[in-house]
Amino acid sequence: MKYLDEFRDPALAQRLFDEIARITTRHWAIMEVCGGQTHAIIRNGIDQLLPDDVELIHGPGCPVCVTPLGMIDKALAVAARPEVIFCSFGDMLRVPGSHKDLFAVRSEGGDVRVVYSPLDAVDLAEAHPDREVVFFAIGFETTAPANAMAVYQARQRGIRNFSVLVSHVLVPPAIEAIVSSPSNRVDGFLAAGHVCSIMGTWQYPPLVEAHHVPIVITGFEPLDVLEGIRRVVLQLEAGTAELDNAYARVVSEQGNVPAQQMLADVFEVCDRRWRGIGEIPASGWRLSGRYRDFDAEVRFDVGAVDAPESAQCRSGEVLQGLIKPTECAAFGRECSPRHPLGATMVSSEGACAAYYQYRRLDRAVGDPVPVELGSA
Repeated sequence: MKYLDEFRDPALAQRLFDEIARITTRHWAIMEVCGGQTHAIIRNGIDQLLPDDVELIHGPGCPVCVTPLGMIDKALAVAARPEVIFCSFGDMLRVPGSHKDLFAVRSEGGDVRVVYSPLDAVDLAEAHPDREVVFFAIGFETTAPANAMAVYQARQRGIRNFSVLVSHVLVPPAIEAIVSSPSNRVDGFLAAGHVCSIMGTWQYPPLVEAHHVPIVITGFEPLDVLEGIRRVVLQLEAGTAELDNAYARVVSEQGNVPAQQMLADVFEVCDRRWRGIGEIPASGWRLSGRYRDFDAEVRFDVGAVDAPESAQCRSGEVLQGLIKPTECAAFGRECSPRHPLGATMVSSEGACAAYYQYRRLDRAVGDPVPVELGSA
């Protein structure tokens, strides 16, 4: 069977596929809320090997993709200032703002640097006391502890020329927003194992109980994802809704308590706008009052910067699982990895990028897309 040789244990994969096919009696829609899981699904053809009645839809699981356009424009405004060394992970440099990206700012003379840890940015600030060093702190609960530690360390070391531009988002409120929406069609969720390794599992039972929706925590290897799907389908077919931890080798109920304590010290919960989705209450973190003087948004007075989303880009519908990337008319034409309209195409974890890289000829709108050499 196509793709099965790519699995670490093809025989086990075949048994899992066979069992899912055997127990499935009606249509079920399952959403993964992790960009790494999305890429594992598309790269390994999991969605194509499942029975037709098991539909996988891709949620807002990529932190780059959900960072709002206004926040990108804030980053661009700060990075362009001559006194600033702007630091970011590499996947943010090509995310388009309203008119340009961070690569363009760098080409125009801005000091934009790729770092591998937020602590690298703290060290840069210590080494350059005459410059303002800003770190672009985005991501889900997974990356937040390291960013919190950077702010904590800067304060402990008396480094005052360091600040962070914060755009952290939280997974459980996003799931709540999806299942509460009138357009919701998700029957069950695959929760991200790396998020739960930090935060534990205690936030999910209230969602399961309130909405009677199965949530299975799983990992990122193809077999992990497939086992998670099997467990969701078993619950759906039985008419039950429970939290099931299929990633117990990494995830515990309490999670990483020291990391949670660091987060509670440095951050506080706030409402947060998600790109393509809109504002979700209590779905983000900002710096707490004790650390507010490290807030780049305040320090550089860019709080009022905002921008409307592209009318041509349908990434918001992709992030909510309402359409597949290939159902967007711009997919592979006006929007490609070389010329992305939205972050779901430019991000290495974005659903549109996954479909372009692995399925760019499978289109639901218009004619097949010509191959763009060197762009995958």
